Amino acid sequence: MAKERILVVEDEEDIRELLKYNLEKEVYQVSGAATGEEALKAVGNLLPDLILLDLMLPGIDGLEVCRRVRGEVQTKHVPIIMLTAKGEEADIVTGLELGADDYITKPFSPRVLLARIRAALRRRGQPLPPATEPLKTAELVIHPGRHEVLLKGKPVQLTVTEFRLLHLLVRKPGWVFTRSQIVDEIHGEDYPVSDRSIDVQIVSLRKKLGTLGSHIETIRGIGYRYKD
Repeated sequence: MAKERILVVEDEEDIRELLKYNLEKEVYQVSGAATGEEALKAVGNLLPDLILLDLMLPGIDGLEVCRRVRGEVQTKHVPIIMLTAKGEEADIVTGLELGADDYITKPFSPRVLLARIRAALRRRGQPLPPATEPLKTAELVIHPGRHEVLLKGKPVQLTVTEFRLLHLLVRKPGWVFTRSQIVDEIHGEDYPVSDRSIDVQIVSLRKKLGTLGSHIETIRGIGYRYKD
């Protein structure tokens, strides 16, 4: 039985075909796009279950594709995993701020990428965090049932990963979570991700929270906590 639909957006044909080959071996339905324009058209026609999105594209770049996908009601919750040869934090954070759910830098292991894809699709189908009552601080309200975050009464647009991360920290203010604990809680055990990936997600989340972002404290050598 065919699995979920995946759109591979990559301008280098060799990489695009290699990705399609490996994904089709896992029985995913795979379509490809070489430019940002092709990607946006394919998203509208296919309504994919997940998008693998290269940032460096001719014409409309990957960041703009991400922004437009997130701006459409039908596709705002489609998981996006960025593929990038850039290791620069600024590019990755910008993608996360625009709504990408995860990233992986080239060159990458196909096995690791497949694990990331499975995890992203699994998170999409998972129920929301177990607590149903809103969490309230002086300026912040988190509605797990609505998957909604309000900062001073105004909505904050977070990715699924960012929502789970914030919910985890705020649920136990003052509690220090190690990076490994954070990965296990928001991604599941054995998720192939580096500590650096968590650090980048924290940077993106802090930016989206504005001045309240300083309440997410770094505990050097250990992890993070939310200080109310």
